[in-house]
Amino acid sequence: MKIYISTLFLLGFSILLHAQNNITGIIKDNKNQPLKGVTILVSTFQKSTTSNEKGKYSIDNLPIGSIKIDFSCIGFISQSRTIIIDKKETFLNITLEESTFIMDEIIISTAFHKLQSQNVMKVDHESLKSMQLKGTATLIEGLATIPGVSQISTGVSIGKPVIRGLSGNRVLVYSQGVRIENQQFGEEHGLGLNDAGIQSVEVIKGPASLLYGSDALGGVLYFNPEKFADAHKLTNDFSQKFFSNTLGSSTTLGVKKTLENWKFIARGSFNAHADYTIPTGERVTNTRYNETDFKTGIGYSNLRFSSILRYNFNKLDLGMPENGIAEQTTTKKTAFPSQAIANNLWSLNNTFFFKTSKLDLDLGYISNNRSELSEGNIAVLHMKLNTVNYNLKYHLPKIGKFETILGAQGMHQTNKNFGEEFLIPNATTNDFGFFGTGNYEWNSNVIQAGLRFDNRNINSQSHGILGEEGSFDDLTKSFKSTNASLGFKTKIKQNIIVRMNVASGFRAPNLAELTSNGVHEGTNRYEIGNSNLKTEQNIQTDLNFEYKNSHFEWFVNGFYNHINNYIYAAPSGNLLNDFEVYDYIQNNATLYGGECGVHFHPHPFDWLHFESNFDTVTGQKDNGDFLPLLPANNWTNTIRSEFTIKNWLSEGFAALTVAPTFDQNKVSGFETKSNGYTLVNLGLGGKVKLGKTVFELHINGNNLLNKSYIAHLSRFKNDGIPNIGRTIVLGLNFKV
Repeated sequence: MKIYISTLFLLGFSILLHAQNNITGIIKDNKNQPLKGVTILVSTFQKSTTSNEKGKYSIDNLPIGSIKIDFSCIGFISQSRTIIIDKKETFLNITLEESTFIMDEIIISTAFHKLQSQNVMKVDHESLKSMQLKGTATLIEGLATIPGVSQISTGVSIGKPVIRGLSGNRVLVYSQGVRIENQQFGEEHGLGLNDAGIQSVEVIKGPASLLYGSDALGGVLYFNPEKFADAHKLTNDFSQKFFSNTLGSSTTLGVKKTLENWKFIARGSFNAHADYTIPTGERVTNTRYNETDFKTGIGYSNLRFSSILRYNFNKLDLGMPENGIAEQTTTKKTAFPSQAIANNLWSLNNTFFFKTSKLDLDLGYISNNRSELSEGNIAVLHMKLNTVNYNLKYHLPKIGKFETILGAQGMHQTNKNFGEEFLIPNATTNDFGFFGTGNYEWNSNVIQAGLRFDNRNINSQSHGILGEEGSFDDLTKSFKSTNASLGFKTKIKQNIIVRMNVASGFRAPNLAELTSNGVHEGTNRYEIGNSNLKTEQNIQTDLNFEYKNSHFEWFVNGFYNHINNYIYAAPSGNLLNDFEVYDYIQNNATLYGGECGVHFHPHPFDWLHFESNFDTVTGQKDNGDFLPLLPANNWTNTIRSEFTIKNWLSEGFAALTVAPTFDQNKVSGFETKSNGYTLVNLGLGGKVKLGKTVFELHINGNNLLNKSYIAHLSRFKNDGIPNIGRTIVLGLNFKV
């Protein structure tokens, strides 16, 4: 597969056409003053630049035809312009209006790559830098700060994302433009991604099967990779973080270079953490972990096409805690049992340009090698999952204000076992789907609709002696589904945006749900699959209101999600090999709730911000019983100031966050209730200049009051082990 991808990449590079068409202009604010540092992005070609001190900018080597350009700058309202290039030099001057709030971001995870203000769907966009400034130790911890997103955690090393009460295979993860496959059905399996080299994340809350197929029933996490350097620039950076609680460290080194047509990027990272400390001062044994991550990419673009080849290697050595609070040590070397995980991700993202249309072709190859090691470094469980996927989208010529996309997606996946124990059988999965979607925009109104058909085939091999633990019969199953979406966005007043969406989604049962027959070490229970499971099918309605002026904004999101044939594991009341037996069964279910928030920036105190967000979700079966693993209601409140101190500190900030999490009494029949708690976090930082040396510095105190608490979705809850205590994080970032 690697040879196949490389061949396609080299064939694409054989089309070497050059041109001198360019766009130039001047960017000013609404006071007619030139703006420095505005980002100008032609995302289709992966070309970007920034305006100079006179507000001037220039982007070269652009084709004749329609080009979309985005202008963004912190403190100003973003703009998106489509311009026709029909001559050698085109002039485009821009005036940006001031805004005290975060700039309007381009949303990549949806079909038409609109600015958030133009988008039919409400998509949460968060930069990795903003999450890192909160002092989070891992990528999943940062995601859990987004309203409506939480995590099922195993200490600080393993976290699974939860979107509005849905997790596991119901949440699809994309990185480098391709879907991630890494045995994500397992309770003790994390994302397998490191935050180094990731620019931002977009969160679709709700069914996104129209664009992504099976497993996007509950939502999508779409990770945008780090951008290449601006044209004709070479940049290097080094960052270092220290974590007091785990005695941990995170080191990252990156380099990127962009020429006229070629661009290159590389970034390496290493993390090491000891066992985490609870508020009593004791450490939770074998929650230590080590992670090595390397990302690189090379790109080329000209008049006819743009192509980017990226590679990500991620290696994890994770301790698997079994004895709770036992041996007390500060070593970072994992003890047995442990997990050894190696992920290799290749992606090739291509765009081919025609006179009035374009074609996107994304190819991906993911190799997931997972071992669970016991005493003597023996791999008791060893699985290799290899996945090839493709995503083809043709953007038809625009007719007036109507845009159309036709697409096809597919996946070929093999799972093989090499250890003594089998958790799931050797199997092959094949997906194929095709879709069409259209977008019509007039004045401040947008309507978008689409239709999609999918087919998934699963074939597994028999193993062992039927009736014994770890045995499987042959299985051949086919799952089909047709889904649709309809959305509408409008302004009912000058500053109020309303979005209404209804969409269906589906999820085919995974191998564990269909075939399991044995003890799942991650959950300490004997699981029995059900080969008669049907496809989960849902329909969700969303309603979003947003208001924004120069000093105040608020939003309200509400959703209602009905799922037919919801799959879950429930205790049967029997014991096998001294383990409680759990069977996979189905029931219809309903989830509902939402998020709301305010952001107040009082005039004339331009340096002060108040932010408050609240999210809630309720999930029940048709008989009124609650669904398992529902996150508790959460309310996050932050007061933040921004400042400059003479000539040595710029972009300074200080933030105090108080986040109450409420009692969770909405529990399933085999869960226990959880008490609420309140966490207090503090952050300080800015850009420091000492002579000719400039670096970014931030200090965070998380759980500053050293509160002892147990999160409802912690997998240590049944053992009565608290979450992490007070953590001080020091971060430094140097750019050359």
